[in-house]
This record gives sequence, structure tokens and C-alpha cells, in this order.
Amino acid sequence: MAKQQGRSGGTPAEPQAFGADYAAEAALPANAPLGLEPAAASNPQMMRRGQGQGPNQGQGPAQAMRGPGGRPMQGAMQGGPNQGQGQMRGRGPQQGQQQQGVDPKVVAPLVAEGKQAFEKGDSTLAELRAMQALQQVPDHLEALVILYQCKKKANQGGPQMENILRRIVRKNANLLWATTELAFMLFARGERVECEQHARTALRLAPRNPQAHGIMGMILTETNRALAGEYHFRKAIEISGENTRIAANLANNLKTQGKVDESETWYRKATELDPKNVNAWIGWCRMEEARRAIPQAWELLHEAEKVAPDTVDLSLTRAILYGREKKNEEAVAELSRSQAEGKSKGMQPIALLERGRLYDKMDRFEEAWADYVEGKRLCREVQGRKYNDRVAKNLVERLKRFFIRQRMTLLPRAHKNEHMPQPIFIVGYPRSGTTMVEQTVTASPLASAGDELVFISDLARVGPRWLGSPLQYPECLSDLWMGDNQLVLDQFRDYYLERAGQLGIWEKGAKYFTDKMPLNETHLGLIHLVFPESPIIYVRRHPLDILTSNFSNFLTHGFNQAFDLKTSATHYALIDDLVEHYKQQLDLNFLEVRYEDLVENQEPNVRKMFEFIGLDFDPKSLSFHENQRYARTASYAQVTEKLYDSSVYRYRHYRKYMDEAVDILRPCLERLKYPTE
Repeated sequence: MAKQQGRSGGTPAEPQAFGADYAAEAALPANAPLGLEPAAASNPQMMRRGQGQGPNQGQGPAQAMRGPGGRPMQGAMQGGPNQGQGQMRGRGPQQGQQQQGVDPKVVAPLVAEGKQAFEKGDSTLAELRAMQALQQVPDHLEALVILYQCKKKANQGGPQMENILRRIVRKNANLLWATTELAFMLFARGERVECEQHARTALRLAPRNPQAHGIMGMILTETNRALAGEYHFRKAIEISGENTRIAANLANNLKTQGKVDESETWYRKATELDPKNVNAWIGWCRMEEARRAIPQAWELLHEAEKVAPDTVDLSLTRAILYGREKKNEEAVAELSRSQAEGKSKGMQPIALLERGRLYDKMDRFEEAWADYVEGKRLCREVQGRKYNDRVAKNLVERLKRFFIRQRMTLLPRAHKNEHMPQPIFIVGYPRSGTTMVEQTVTASPLASAGDELVFISDLARVGPRWLGSPLQYPECLSDLWMGDNQLVLDQFRDYYLERAGQLGIWEKGAKYFTDKMPLNETHLGLIHLVFPESPIIYVRRHPLDILTSNFSNFLTHGFNQAFDLKTSATHYALIDDLVEHYKQQLDLNFLEVRYEDLVENQEPNVRKMFEFIGLDFDPKSLSFHENQRYARTASYAQVTEKLYDSSVYRYRHYRKYMDEAVDILRPCLERLKYPTE
């Protein structure tokens, strides 16, 4: 499964798929109209889900063939009378249609022979007969299933397998095993939007299926909705009992939320249930490393080494631990040795980025940049992680059109809830210094650390439904003028605060808690409507330093902007322009802080932040690196160290590679009076 986690530049333990031990399907009755329409199943942009045939439609007593994972095949080995009807809308003329003049019954002997051959273990003959049948009837469901099983038995993967699964799901969207396996395949490839659609379909089909809850938990955790993901992991355990895979995934999820003590409990359970679960050992090791318990991390790594000494992830984790001990030479040697010894055909993107950052610390900048370039190339070309510029530009244009002063004078505001701690929004581009500012502010006992909260994005997502509006966000907010929506902004406020309370963010006596979700500045208009009095600290840093740091880390924030230097510059310019628009059109409770000023002249700037928030200055805030909280971002290692200036104008080591980015950012750089050389 996917080894990278969207929130971090690090390498959390790999989410684990569920095997045959999760075979029970617990599907709804056959006539339950819950399926995903084929057009939506094949199109990640289509979010509406229609009705389809039930999961057991057409199942006959004589069917002996079983689906992947050993589960009985559901839905159409013989093909019921209604099979596939009403599910062909929105598809081209060549999709889902038999070749003219060919009756599907004509290929029945080929399919029957293929089925029989597969059951006897002759996959070669089975695949041949399936292909022959599909040449005549391209969407013959049973032939597609035989073909898929043959290729799966041969351990084949890649786009061809995914294409076969897509054809199966298009033919019958209610085949639970196919929908679930397609969701897992999409998750592994990083296609999170489409993966979530199929995961939700699987849960509609089988709300008591632990595998469906498992993939839903994984995709929610991966997309920064860990609290909701936790629910599904716990539901899977409730249904089927404790299992090493689900225990490890729940532990990873809890670690993401910062619930490290409970996470440790589940890592321990995962390793007790199966001492050979290497990913559980590695995940536990990485958690101890992140909370500065390096000796314990080494002990756990040694346990993983006993289980699978040749695992590539072990080499990466070993290098990370060396790096934490300032043994950079040993760390680089470890990563390079893994490749030289043939433990992998080529270094993984995360390993390349890690080695690049080590080279940077060693002042070997040419080698560092080469690793960044190759790591990001693999992310784009192998993992398919590319910037969605069309969606990003469309959103920003619509936000700028909607949030204008004339309209904002007419829109209502939420009232302040005096009985609960209030959010401090620390906003800024990824790697701009927001984690350092959060560590500084939360040194005060009156401010608790919330870290990266997704609740503002949640409100943007559910806003149209909550308002009963036919319009998308942000246009749906014009429905706030309606009399039956007068309380909606207070409901938005309460949703945000209640969700924060569920996470157990604020400590006893706290008046404030922080929200430092990267790029929350995209939604400053919504924030202003829901929390008009809350302080907003905008962290500014030299844009070329931000680009350098984004390019050297694995980050998915901002529509995958960080996987190419040009797209990082493009998205930075886009968001910077939006922030300037907000500053002109909204009366924000807003303070801009420059990272460079904090590094050069710490105390006066920290005092300014505390005064802006309304907190008494706390001298402990000047030693933010001593803040013992568990930081859950790519900056977790840096914020455990004293304030350093080596990251100021770091881009100059790589300036010769950045001409195109400088051209894109020149208007912004000149306005901010940042140097370009």
C-alpha cells in the first residue's frame, strides 16, 4: 500500500491491507439500491452516486467459482434478468455494448471452459478462453472476472489489472469484492478522490463488512480526517475482533492524531498478535523517534530486523535514526548501501528525499538537488502525483469573486461561544514556519496545540448541503441571507469547536487552541464568517526558501503542488494573490509575521504575537524547542532544536536551478522586497 503519508515529509509505517481473514462480506439484501453508477465509478470528478442492482443479483446455486480473496463470486456468473440494466448512462457508444450481431450466449462455451480450467488450476487455458470470449463480447462479466483472477494468481499488477477491475465495476457496481479491491488498488496508487468513492460504495453495500471499514479508515486517515478514520478502524475491530493488520492501522491513525500513548498500546497489540508484522514494528519505531525516545526507537528497529532483515523500509528507518543522532555520513551510507546491495531496483522517492536532505546538511548541495529531482520525478511519473492546476485556479477565481467587501457587509457573522476555548489560526504556506510559531505560542499554559485541523475544509465541503443550497462553495454562502439559515454560521462554529473537543486538544485552563493547517489561508473568508474575532497569524517566509523546502519533502497539500518546482511557484503565486485580495476586502483580525524576523530578532517578535493574541508573554516561549508536545508534521525534528539561521536564504545553494520559478514569483518577490539572487 502507499508508503507516503500526505501530512508529513517523513515515512510513517505502511498502511496494511486486509487479507483472506476478512473474507466475510456481510452484504445488504440483493435489492438494496446502493450501488455507484458506472459513469461515476470510472470518473473521479463525478461525485454523485446513483442506484444500481443489489450485490447478489443473478447469483445461482450452481456457481462454483469464487472471487478474489476466496470469497464466493457475487452477481452474475449466470447473469440475472435485470443484470446491468439502468447503469449505462453517461458512457460513450463503445462502452458497455456488445459487438453488433454477437449474442452473449455464443461465448458461453468459451466462458464455461475457462471457468472449468481455472478451477482445475490451468490458468493459462483459462486466460486464453476469457480473452477469446472478450474479443467477441468486450464487457462479458464472467469472462472479465476469469481474466482478473488469472492475472491475480500470476501476481500481475499495474494499469492492466486496474483496467480489468474498472470494467468489472462498470458492468456491475455492486460486486463488493471488485469495488473493494479497486479501492485498495487506487489507494496504493495515490488516487485518493476516486478511492474514497469506491470505499463509500463498499460501505453502502456492506455496512457490516470489516474490509470495507478498513479501506474507509485508511483513506480518511490518509486525507487528514483521522478522527473519522479511527471510527472505521474501531468498527472493523468491533465486527471481526482484533487482528494484527487492523491494530497496526489503528495505531498509525492514533499516532497521526497525536494520541501517542493509545497508539503505543495498539502497536503493542499488533506485535503481540503477530510478532512478524514488520510494519507494526517500524511504525512503533517511528513514533518513538518522533517523540525523541531514540534509544527505544533503536530497540524496536532491532525487533523489526529480526523479522525481515532485508526490508527496504528498515534501511530508510535506520538512516532516519542515524540522522536524528547527527550521524549524517552513516545515514547516507545506509541509504546508498541498500541500493548497492540490490535490496531494491532503485531507491524509493521518500528515501531519495531523505538522502537529499542529509546531503544538504553535509553541504553536498549538487548531490542533494539531484536526489530531490529524481525523487520528485518518481512521485510524478510512477505514483501519478501531479498538480491539479485547473481545479486550483478555478477555486481561487471563485473565492475572489465571492469574497468582496460589498457582499461581506451584507453577510452575517457567527456569534462567539464564550464557554469554549477559541481558535488561533496560524496560517501560511507549507514549510513557512507555522510549526515553529505554534510551538512558540503553545509554550503558554493558556494555549493548547491543535496542530493541523481539517475542520475548516470540512465546513467548505459540507456547506452546500448544510445550507440546502444548489450552489457550490463558496457561492452557497449567499444562502446565508435566507431566513431559515440564520443559525447556520453558529452551527458551523459549534461543529468546529465540538470536533476540536472530541480530539481532546485543549488542556485544563486553556483559553485558546491553535489550528495550523497549511494553506488554511485559502479559506480566510470562511474563517472570518465563522470566527470573526479569532486571531489569525500569517507566517511569511522567503518564497524561494519555501519552494526549496517543499521540493525537498514529500507533501501533498495544495493540490499536489510540491512535486515540481514550477508548480510550487505557480501555486504559491496563486495563493499569495488570494491572500492579498482577502486583506483588501475583509476586516480580518490579522497579523503577518516574517520567519526571518523571528530568527534574527526573536523576543520582540514573539512579544508582538502574544500581545496580538491577548496573552501575557511567557519567557518559556523563547525556548520553544523544549516544548515536549508531539508535533505531527514534516517539521517535527526541526522544532526540537534551538532556533537556527541556516534555513534563512537556504535557496541560495540551489539558485541556479530556480530561474523559471523566479520568473513566476518575481512580482511577489518585488512586492515583498525579498532578494532574488
